[in-house]
Amino acid sequence: MARKLLLEKANIEGIRGYDVYRREGGYKSVEKALKMAPNDIVEEVKKSGLRGRGGAGFPTGMKWSFLAKPEGVARYLVCNADESEPGTFKDRYLMEFLPHLLIEGMIVSAFALGSNVSYIYIRGEYDWITDILDNAIAEAKQYDFLGKNILGSGFDCEIYTHRGAGAYICGEETALIESLEGKRGLPRIKPPFPAVRGVWDCPTVVNNVETLAAVVPIINEGADAYAKIGVGKSTGTKLMSACGNINKPGVYEIDMTMSVQEFIYSDEYCGGIPNGKRLKACIPGGSSVPILPANLLLKTAKGETRLMNYESLADGGFATGSMMGSGGFEVLDEDQCIVRHTMSLARFYHHESCGQCSPCREGTGWMEKILKKIEYGRGELKDIDLLWDIQRKIEGNTICPLGDAAAWPVAAAIRHFRDEFEWHVLHPEECLKTNYGLAHYADTPKSPEGDLVKA
Repeated sequence: MARKLLLEKANIEGIRGYDVYRREGGYKSVEKALKMAPNDIVEEVKKSGLRGRGGAGFPTGMKWSFLAKPEGVARYLVCNADESEPGTFKDRYLMEFLPHLLIEGMIVSAFALGSNVSYIYIRGEYDWITDILDNAIAEAKQYDFLGKNILGSGFDCEIYTHRGAGAYICGEETALIESLEGKRGLPRIKPPFPAVRGVWDCPTVVNNVETLAAVVPIINEGADAYAKIGVGKSTGTKLMSACGNINKPGVYEIDMTMSVQEFIYSDEYCGGIPNGKRLKACIPGGSSVPILPANLLLKTAKGETRLMNYESLADGGFATGSMMGSGGFEVLDEDQCIVRHTMSLARFYHHESCGQCSPCREGTGWMEKILKKIEYGRGELKDIDLLWDIQRKIEGNTICPLGDAAAWPVAAAIRHFRDEFEWHVLHPEECLKTNYGLAHYADTPKSPEGDLVKA
């Protein structure tokens, strides 16, 4: 069993409250950090190899080192808790059961960055979690871990929660900043980057919930110990939101040396696929990353065992790989219809596009419309090529990554499951039956050998 750095104490009764959290070793990293030089903390985070856990996987310490430090200008730390990626719910779990772990990580990070005021921008639907966080902040302040002159160190720190209004686009850091300032959540053109001009035009670092929580074990145990866990540039542990056609959906903390096959079929984790069904495909990192058919999910293009880490999941690029992303691991069994699934994602991205960029504003709507046409038995073969052309013209042509997030699922679905799209076009009556899965199509041309596998 892999060692847990974040969730080890999540099931201890009362751990949500300060007293139990403190009794179990909470806030030791704050006491240790306040005796260090801020730059030394940044160097520890760099040395640990911690990568952003929100999706992009950018080295956290390097991001911190970009923060501008003009004389007499405030700096801000913002926690991105706007967890709106379909299939992703690990940050919700962490905030709900270990709120003080996030607060502790933010205090250490704020001290390292010289930020006296920090914000938690939380998804508006997480109403009850906002109350939990507010209570944890009040407790931390009561016991001198927040407020003026923390523990007599001379460092002042305040943390405030700010609720979003249900816009997926506000998960993008510059749109989040716009919303935090009270404006409409539209992504900003970069540069300048938030590290130079962020909240109220002041230098700002935006980090994900899991990323900030991971700072605690790094400071407590040291960067070298943290870096020894995992493999290569995928150090430490990773929280995964596992869902879909598995026996044990939930949030798991994994060592990134684990194979994808072990994660899906091990009783310790997902517990396999219900009713003995075969694995058809998986989205390994949240709805925006490319879907992989079973044969490419379990093995890389080189025939190596695919591991649950950044490098292995991306091996071969989008032709044969995907991304770790936000850690939303969605498993599809043999009964699932790829066209219907892709249509559902396209509808989401069309709905959530802010409309600022015409390729995304128009393109997401076109893709949804064409996918509906194919799914409901009115498609033509040329529609598949049109879909491919539209997604290609969206990708890389927008201010923020939402355009890419909308294009990649469509591109991957066509790349790996084109035969299923063609089947829908050629069998319009059959594709309207109640059972949508590939396994229910008696005369369906099967996917390439190995696409459907069984442990």
